[in-house]
Amino acid sequence: MADNKKKLLLAAKKARKKAYAPYSNFHVGAAVLGGNGKVYGGCNVENASFGLTCCAERNAVFAMVADGQRRIREVLVIGESDGFLPPCGACRQVLAEFAAPATPVHMGNRKGALRSTTVGELLPFIFRLEKGKA
Repeated sequence: MADNKKKLLLAAKKARKKAYAPYSNFHVGAAVLGGNGKVYGGCNVENASFGLTCCAERNAVFAMVADGQRRIREVLVIGESDGFLPPCGACRQVLAEFAAPATPVHMGNRKGALRSTTVGELLPFIFRLEKGKA
């Protein structure tokens, strides 16, 4: 396994242990590699008002942005299922805001196996808003 994938997998597993998921009991961890080479982890945080729940991927991206970074170089998300866990639609759009279409996205399962794709394959029609033209 490539060095970045190992770092991302470790960070995602560590973050998953901190997930707050009392309603679904489905703990998710994610990690993004920022443009500065630093790994940012995130976990899912549920809420009794389900619409206020925030996914692990978005929390990892928001931690990266809070640290002053604006570019994602690689992503990994891991859950507690036997299948590979792809980011949801909202997370795909957030990833696309900070990542190029060719940015690698690794999806893991509970056994630690990974399947890789790209941001562009997950979201082929990325929504872009021209700055200053809302």
